[in-house]
Amino acid sequence: MKDMDMQHMQHHDSHDMGDMDMGNGEMMHMGNLKLKFWVSLILTIPIVVMSPMMGMQLPFQVVFQPWSDYLVAILGTILFIYGGQPFFSGAKAELKNRKPAMMTLITMGISVAYIYSIYAVIANDILHTKPMVTDFFWELATLIVIMLLGHWIEMNTVMNAGSAVDKLAKLLPSTAHKLVDGQVKDVPIADLVEGDRVQVRAGEQIPADGTVESGATSVNEAMVTGEAKLVEKRRQDQVVGGSVNGDGTFEMTVTGTGESGYLAQVMKLVSDAQAAKSSQENMADKVAGLLFYAALTVAIVAFIVWLLVGNLALALSIAVTVLVIACPHALGLAIPLVVARSTAIAASHGLLIRNRDAMEQVNKLNYALMDKTGTLTAGNFKVSEYQSQMDELTDDAVLAMMAGLENGSSHPLAVGILAAAKEQQVTPKSVTDVHQITGVGLSGTIDEHTYQIVSAAYLDKQHLSYDKQTFDRLASAGNSVSFLIQDTAVLGYVAQGDQIKPEAAHLIKSLKAQQITPVMLTGDNPQSAQVVAHQLGIDEVHAGLLPEDKAKLVQQYQADGSHVMMIGDGVNDAPSLARADIGVAIGSGTDVAIDSADVVLVKSNPNDVVDFLALARQTTRKMAQNLWWGAGYNVITIPLAAGILAPLGFILNPMVGAVVMSLSTIIVAINAMTLRLRD
Repeated sequence: MKDMDMQHMQHHDSHDMGDMDMGNGEMMHMGNLKLKFWVSLILTIPIVVMSPMMGMQLPFQVVFQPWSDYLVAILGTILFIYGGQPFFSGAKAELKNRKPAMMTLITMGISVAYIYSIYAVIANDILHTKPMVTDFFWELATLIVIMLLGHWIEMNTVMNAGSAVDKLAKLLPSTAHKLVDGQVKDVPIADLVEGDRVQVRAGEQIPADGTVESGATSVNEAMVTGEAKLVEKRRQDQVVGGSVNGDGTFEMTVTGTGESGYLAQVMKLVSDAQAAKSSQENMADKVAGLLFYAALTVAIVAFIVWLLVGNLALALSIAVTVLVIACPHALGLAIPLVVARSTAIAASHGLLIRNRDAMEQVNKLNYALMDKTGTLTAGNFKVSEYQSQMDELTDDAVLAMMAGLENGSSHPLAVGILAAAKEQQVTPKSVTDVHQITGVGLSGTIDEHTYQIVSAAYLDKQHLSYDKQTFDRLASAGNSVSFLIQDTAVLGYVAQGDQIKPEAAHLIKSLKAQQITPVMLTGDNPQSAQVVAHQLGIDEVHAGLLPEDKAKLVQQYQADGSHVMMIGDGVNDAPSLARADIGVAIGSGTDVAIDSADVVLVKSNPNDVVDFLALARQTTRKMAQNLWWGAGYNVITIPLAAGILAPLGFILNPMVGAVVMSLSTIIVAINAMTLRLRD
């Protein structure tokens, strides 16, 4: 629990602790990056004040030659070595992998600017050559600072999404009522370890993840799951740290400490999102790689040409200007600024983006596959009918056995059966050796006999006889029907109805409007699934599915090149969520959220999927625009700086190039900040 507490305390400053992939496996420590940025900024201020921008004297500049030149050279050297170190490391990794990209382009630009500027100081102030040589210390300093800022922004992009986690962390009480030798002792939650027994009183926040050992209550998990309803908790039920206890007092055993706790897992989710690089970011690296080769080629050709038609000084000056102009000021900020803005918007709408590559996939989507229970329907099952199929068993006896088997399960169907038993004042049977049967149901022992709760699909598969006419009647009314069996005998059934979420219809309508075909996948019976599908307007339905069946269907839809989004809320959806091009976990579904989904919806509102699609499209559009702005500047200015229009009497003045470069950076920043989620 101490690890968990440290994560809570340090989360706001986690950008001081984390690492960032600088490309091709090279890691930059976040604390170093933050320090490097501020130190570099301090060094940059006097350089900007005392150094001209590509030879252009600015109104605020202070020059006292030759000492100002010497001071700028000293500060520039410190800045080049200290502030440029992350880029040198990144370039080394890129060149080692033979994939020059952003780090290599930056390294080339600042190295050329620094070396030529030192040469300029020697030529101007020591050798007193005429005409004077223009230095590029201004460009060196601003490029390093802007690039460090861009990477710092990128590393902080999901910290805004983490604000929701911060709020959850604040919900945890500072102390817990720990039971020690039968006595209650208040201890800091940081001292809790797995296996500790804790008392939780009415109205208190639950201090950690755990299992209820005694007592019964209802818990408000809204701050954790987004669900406003109270969830009944009994012995062996799981509770989540941060949720609010209702009127009952209960005792629990702590199961979640350190990284195993729910909040710690969500924090890890945010951390994982930070390391994920989207295709657009990879595209920025590709653009930078092309610019590297283009600038280097143009600079070499320009140097040779101008050496032949002019002189060495002119040829060297033009070649250096080409390489310095190629420095991607705007390109370095193009993606980080958009992602930072997008992540902040996502957080405000209850979205946690685990894999930012999902943003780019949205424009390619053809199908939206979705689970039924808990996603399109509320998952609040209420028993509408239960009946014995054996003369020697009463209806209540069937309900008692099924309630005994389901006791301790948090599955929506189990909750409905237990609620019906309580309402009918039926005492659940004592059951031992209860275990889940994946995709089938569950099994347990009552009075030394084994019983199972299964679906109609299982009965059909095993060729077991049951009242199909009754089943068809119940299923066609939208009920989920569970059967109690012993060996090959069907003892009885329970039918439960679910309610469609009010927002589900809008989700389906919106998907169709975007030319995305909605498809329902469910483990429920076909009749019940068709009832829900008909009401929502879903034409493609696959029912009676096992978890592996859902994953296979995702593959089948992908087989012809289609792109698939899977929306689910349960652990059984995990294989298909992981397989889909975009996996969206709706609701709490902790295991799914951490292990499988690309996007986690904090609330269980299906309309949040619509928000995600809209935000993804806006984000992708802004990224593309910024890449065009960032790279377009270089495409135009590099040939002009090389003198391609010299025969017409025009060579790009370095001062004009610097102004255009600054304008390009400003445009990229403004464009990123205008990102909105339009309703």
